[in-house]
Amino acid sequence: MPQVPASRRFSRWLGRTILRLGGWRVIGTFPDIPRLVLIAAPHSSNWDGIWGMAAKMALGFDARILGKDSLFWWPLSVVLRRLGVIPLDRSKPQGVVEQSIELIRQSPQLWFALAPEGTRKPVQQWKAGFLKIAHGAGVPVLMAYFHYPDRTIGIGPLFHTTGDLPADMAAIRAWYRPWQGKNRGTV
Repeated sequence: MPQVPASRRFSRWLGRTILRLGGWRVIGTFPDIPRLVLIAAPHSSNWDGIWGMAAKMALGFDARILGKDSLFWWPLSVVLRRLGVIPLDRSKPQGVVEQSIELIRQSPQLWFALAPEGTRKPVQQWKAGFLKIAHGAGVPVLMAYFHYPDRTIGIGPLFHTTGDLPADMAAIRAWYRPWQGKNRGTV
């Protein structure tokens, strides 16, 4: 994967070890493109972050991930920053989409990952920020999923936004319908 941002050998070994100990496997293939928005759902447990980070490390790709700023206390903040997590102040949501678009546009290689639900709680509607970011930056969305019954993390297809936000969201939500998180599926 020459265009995919890559991580280091030790990180790959550690990620594979964590997945193997947890009984998880990763299926699917990554596209060979330098910039995209990666979404992972359903996000229903704190364990999603652990398994998702282990998969990121095991597969050797470098992605930037938004995480709530309350997680950034010492010494955890040092580890999170090394893993590519960007603190997000959820009390000030204005500007996050625009800043993310600019970050992707200015980077020759950047995979930007987030959970479309925006929380672990069940939600009727996903936050549209990931679609706005992908469309504004002119990059596709890579869909990934957690399926707890099989302990599988799957890499799905690329989705190219059309600019029709409701139609794009409906198509993506339909694709996610079969997958089951730790505490629920997608609503």
